[in-house]
Amino acid sequence: MNYHNYYPVDIVNGPGTRVTLFVSGCVHQCKGCYNQSTWRLDAGHPFTQQMEDQVINDLNDTRIKRRGLSLSGGDPLHLQNVAAVLKLVQRVRRECVGKDIWLWTGYLLSELTEEQQQIVNLIDVMIDGKYEQAQRNPSLVWKGSENQVIHYFNSDN
Repeated sequence: MNYHNYYPVDIVNGPGTRVTLFVSGCVHQCKGCYNQSTWRLDAGHPFTQQMEDQVINDLNDTRIKRRGLSLSGGDPLHLQNVAAVLKLVQRVRRECVGKDIWLWTGYLLSELTEEQQQIVNLIDVMIDGKYEQAQRNPSLVWKGSENQVIHYFNSDN
């Protein structure tokens, strides 16, 4: 997997102060997407073990308390990203007690493969659906268009 951007301190992509990883690769290529530079699978940088360790260390950093991890892109549920994203969320669950995980995807919850669903089973919130420029609404919180749905899997959110 490649990642396009990493923000060790982020207050835009989810509630509270977070760690945010924008992965590379997206098959949806929505018209009007604000992040078109993430569409190619080979865009950005390789997601190495060192980078994975950095995400975990930043989440556990007590100097700047983070509420959790945000995964966006590109698309974290792109079939070629699933293995690396699953490994990362499993590790966050194991080593970052009390941190939530938010994930944005163009796929719909109802159309996920078994492998993609393994990731969803470990996260707290998923915003699904392609960005639809005709349904754009700047007043929405955490999503860009009216058709997208915020799924809360953990009652604490």
